[in-house]
Amino acid sequence: MSSLADICTVAKVQAALPANGTLLGINLLPSTVTANAVYNASSSSSFMKRDDAGSTYCNVTVSYQHTGTSDNVVLWYTFPAPDAFANRLYMAGGAGYTLSTNDPTGGLEYGAVSGSSDVGYGGFDSVTLDEVVLNGNGSINWDNVNMFSFQAWGETTMVGQALTTALYGLGDSKLYTYFEGCSDGGREAMSQAQRYGELYDGIVAGAPAFHHAQQQVNHLTSAVTELVQGYVAPPCEMQKIANATIAACDPLDGRVDGVVSRSDLCRLHFDLDSLLGEAYYCAAQESSSLGFGFSKRQAGSSTSSYVPAQSGNVTAEAIKLAKRLYDGLLNSNGEQVFYGWQTATAFEDAAPTWDNDTESWEVSPPSTGGTFVTKFVERVEIDNLATLDGVTYDQLYTWMHAGFEAYYSSLQTGFADLTSLQAHGGKLLHFHGESDPSVPPPSSVRYYEAVRNAMYPDSSPNNAPELRDFYQFYFVPGAAHCGTNQYQPGPYPADNMQTLINWVESGVKPERLNATVTTGTFEGEVQRLCQWPTRPIWNSNTTNSFDCVYDQASYESWMWDLNAWKIPIY
Repeated sequence: MSSLADICTVAKVQAALPANGTLLGINLLPSTVTANAVYNASSSSSFMKRDDAGSTYCNVTVSYQHTGTSDNVVLWYTFPAPDAFANRLYMAGGAGYTLSTNDPTGGLEYGAVSGSSDVGYGGFDSVTLDEVVLNGNGSINWDNVNMFSFQAWGETTMVGQALTTALYGLGDSKLYTYFEGCSDGGREAMSQAQRYGELYDGIVAGAPAFHHAQQQVNHLTSAVTELVQGYVAPPCEMQKIANATIAACDPLDGRVDGVVSRSDLCRLHFDLDSLLGEAYYCAAQESSSLGFGFSKRQAGSSTSSYVPAQSGNVTAEAIKLAKRLYDGLLNSNGEQVFYGWQTATAFEDAAPTWDNDTESWEVSPPSTGGTFVTKFVERVEIDNLATLDGVTYDQLYTWMHAGFEAYYSSLQTGFADLTSLQAHGGKLLHFHGESDPSVPPPSSVRYYEAVRNAMYPDSSPNNAPELRDFYQFYFVPGAAHCGTNQYQPGPYPADNMQTLINWVESGVKPERLNATVTTGTFEGEVQRLCQWPTRPIWNSNTTNSFDCVYDQASYESWMWDLNAWKIPIY
C-alpha cells in the first residue's frame, strides 16, 4: 500500500487532476497545485466542529478558472493517509455569509477527503459575501452570488471526486460523497440536494436558512414590533415570559424535565395572559450578544455591553409583544407574511441594548437583517440600516418581496423536486431545533411537506414511505439554533454523520434519531427522536421512554398559511 509521502507530491496531484474539458466549464490550472504533508495535527470543520488529535493528511490546493473568463477560484482539500482512507469525500458548510472553513479537515475522522473553496473572491482570507455582493452602488455581482449560493460547492465536489478517485487509484471502486452543514450551512446542504443531487450519496442539513430574503429581513421583525407597539421590553421581562412558558408547557409532553418537547401543544393550549403580573429580577451584568440567534455553544463571536439590574412584574404590554412575536409577521391587511417563533422560544431578536446616556432600553437594526436590506435589496454600500424609525410591517414585506424576487433562483433555495438526489440512491437527513430563535422551525416543516406534495402527491402526511426511504426530518426538542439551548436542558444529535454513513453504506435506515442530553438532571441520557410528522409523548417521569404519535391538530399547528404571498414560498 502507498504511503502519505507517496501521494502527497505536486507531481502526483497534477497527474491526478481531470483533464480540462472533462468537467464542463471548469478550467483547472495545474501550475497552481501545492501539496504538503501534515502530521499529528488537530482536525475540525467550521460549523459542525470536532477535534481529532493526531490527524495525518496531505494539504492540497489548486486553482481553476471558469471557461472563457479570467476569474480565479482556489480549492483546498485534505487527503488522509492511504491506510486511513475509507473511500469517502466530505464537505462541511459554513455559516452566515462565510461559505466554508479555512481548515477543511472535518472529514478526517470518517476516513474522508475534505474540501472547501475560496468562492473566487478571497474566502480563505475571510472575505464574506456581503462584502462582495455589489460591483458598486446599484449593481449586483451575480457571479459572486451564484457561487456562494450553490455553484462553488458543486464545483468543489466535482473536482474533489475526480481528484480523489485518481489520487488513490480507486478505479471502479465506489467513492461515497457527503455534505454536512447547519444554519446557512444547512441551506448550502439543501442547495446541493436541489442543484447537484446526483453528486451526493448522503447529506445532513441542520436548521436550513430557507427562503433567504424572508429569513434575513425577519431578523428585523422583533425590533420593528417593539417600535410599532410602542413598548421596548427589558430583556429580563421577556426572559421571564419565555422561562415561565417553558415551565408551564414542560408537562404537556408527559415528562417534567425542563424541556418543551411539544411546542405545538404549548401553542395550542397555553395562555400567555396567565403570566400577567409575574415577578422578574435579573442582576446587573456584562452582557454578551451572540448575533444570528446562535446558541452559546455555536456562537463564533460576541460583543459585550453593560446591563443594569432589572426587576418588576410582567406587563400586559410585554405579553402583547410576546404574542405578536409568536404569531409572526402580519401585513396591514392581517395577512401572514412570515412565521413566528415556536411558543416557549426565547426572544433573542427582541433583545434591546442599554443606553447609559439616556438610561433607557433602545432598539437598533440587527445587522443580520439590516445588511441584507441595504446591500442585497437597496443595493448600496452601507453595512446596516441607520435606524428602524418609521419602518412598518408592510415595509418589511416590501423588502422581503424585493429580495425574494431578486434571489429566487439563487439564495432562496426552495426547489421542492429532489429527484436527482433520490434517483441514484442519495439520502437526506434533515433536523431542526424546536426552539430555534433564529431560523423559525416551521420553515423546515414547510419545505419537507413541499417535497412530499411535489414528489409523492398521492401520499398523506403520516403515510409517505417512499419519501422517508431517502428523506427524513427530525425536530430536536428544546434545542436552539444549531446547538443546545441555555434555557432548556434538552438533547442534541451528535452522531448524525455516522447515522447517515450507516444508512448509505450499510442500508441501516433510521426510524428514529439518536440525541444526547448534555446538561441538567438527565445529562448523558440518549434519546431516540421522533421522525416527522410523529411527535413525542413520554410514558413516565422516571423512564427514558416515549412514544412517537401522530396528532392531526398538532400537525396542523405547524402549517402556516403565508397568504400575503401570491405564489408558494418554500
